Parts: sequence; C-alpha cells; structure tokens
Amino acid sequence: MAEALGHKWGQIIGEVLERSIKESLAVLAAEHDLFLDEKGTRAARKTKRLSWTDRYGNSHDLDYVLEREGTPNRIGEPVAFIEMAWRRYTKHSKNKAQEIEGALIPLRDTYSAHGPFLGAILAGVFTASAIAQLKSRGFAVLWIDYDTIIAAFKTVGIDAAFDEKTTEAEFRRKLDVWSKLGTESRASVGTALLARAKRELKIFLSELEDRITRKVTSVRIWALHGDARDVKSIVDAIQFVTKYADAAGTETKVDRYEIQVNYSSGDRIEGVFRKKADAVRFLQRLEREA
Repeated sequence: MAEALGHKWGQIIGEVLERSIKESLAVLAAEHDLFLDEKGTRAARKTKRLSWTDRYGNSHDLDYVLEREGTPNRIGEPVAFIEMAWRRYTKHSKNKAQEIEGALIPLRDTYSAHGPFLGAILAGVFTASAIAQLKSRGFAVLWIDYDTIIAAFKTVGIDAAFDEKTTEAEFRRKLDVWSKLGTESRASVGTALLARAKRELKIFLSELEDRITRKVTSVRIWALHGDARDVKSIVDAIQFVTKYADAAGTETKVDRYEIQVNYSSGDRIEGVFRKKADAVRFLQRLEREA
C-alpha cells in the first residue's frame, strides 16, 4: 500500500512541475505568436493525447509542442518538441533519458525542414551521464534537482522527501496536508520551485527563444548538372571528364538541387530536391518561418 501512496505522491510532485513550467512556456509562446499545445481537448485532433507521428508511422506522446500558425482548429508547423520527466531514483533516470531521446529524435528527423527545438525538462534525481547523453544529441536540458523540489514544498509546511523506506503513515500525512491546501497555496509551491531554479530556467528559455527568433545568415545552393554516365575504364572516365569540362557553359539538365540554410543560432537545415518546384517550396516555407 505504501508503494501505491508513494506513486500518488510522486504524481502530485509531477503535476506541480508541469503547471509551473507551462506558465513560463505560455508566456514565451504569447510573446512570439506561437500556439502552445499540451495534453487535453483540442478540436484539431481526435483524442486528448498530444502525439505526433514520425516518418516511419510511429506515434509519440508528448508533453508540450510549440507551433507556428497553429490554432485550436489547425495543427501548425512544429517549432519545439518538449518532454518532461520527474524521477525519484537514479536507477530510473538513464531509461527515461533514453525514452525521451527515442521519442524526439525521430520527430526531429521527420520534421528536419523546420529544424525543431528539442527540450527535456528533468526534475528529481538524474545522473550526470543521462543529462550528458541528451545534450550530446542536441537537446536543451533543464534539470531541477531533488533538493530544489523539497525546498519548494517546505514553503507550505510539507516535507516532500521520501525513499523506499517511507511508511504508509508518512505518505498519508503528506497527502493529507496537501489536500487541505487552497488553490493559491498549491500554486505558490510552483512559484517557489521556479524561483529556486531561476538560473537554470532562464538558460533553458533563452535557448528556446534563440531557436524561435533565429535569423538566416546565409544560404548555399548547389545546382548539380549532368546525367550519370557509366564507362568501362579509368581512361574512358578521364576522357569523359575532359570533354565535359571543355563543354562548360553549355546548358545541361539539372540533376538535383542541394540547399544548405545556416542560421544565427548555429542551426543548419539541408535539403536535396530533384524538382525545382520542390526546392522553391522548401525555401518559401523557410521564408515564412523567418
């Protein structure tokens, strides 16, 4: 029974984290005219689950997505995919980091033309290696440590600490005190939490804002000409290249367009297109996002 009560108490901590973080994301979204999507009812999707599908047909449930030109009735273009996780024990942190990576990396690859921001908001006990793993894959990571969470709950007189030896009676005391708190007192825990994690939150939101406000610094385009030619020997190959070089300046069929767009944030988006119209549409979409 203590285990079930521990799970319930852990859910309360997770809910406090989610509500407090949502407020910060909502402010940023409003400032930049973006739609913040979260779990719950939305006319643009059939279920309350917030999920996006990767190129392989796999669906990934998410916590928050920032969209450009999104509305309650229309799914917009993804600007950011953000996952949250609260863990009490080190033994669970590595698996959760891998789970987040497994969900968001395929989505980043699928929507690479938009160069979406990948964010992981971690709270509680996470190993340095789990955090480093996410950062190495291009994630922005906000980590709110366990002591910060405990300190925030103490502001309303609750000892939120627990471990595998915590008794059923202790969990009941925590839950009982929480149940008697008013709405304002509960909200104050989230406020205290973010106040104690102010520096870490500022860095995370700054990285997110850099992605939102990034500007194009340069665009490199390769228009690759010429059909493939099979020859039987190196001598034949040399002859072909020599003759082709001599014919420089003549009109030849474009085989493909390769485009590389560089941004002030350090991001780079690349595309390869066989058709000119597809290349133009790619650039036009990036222009709309600029």
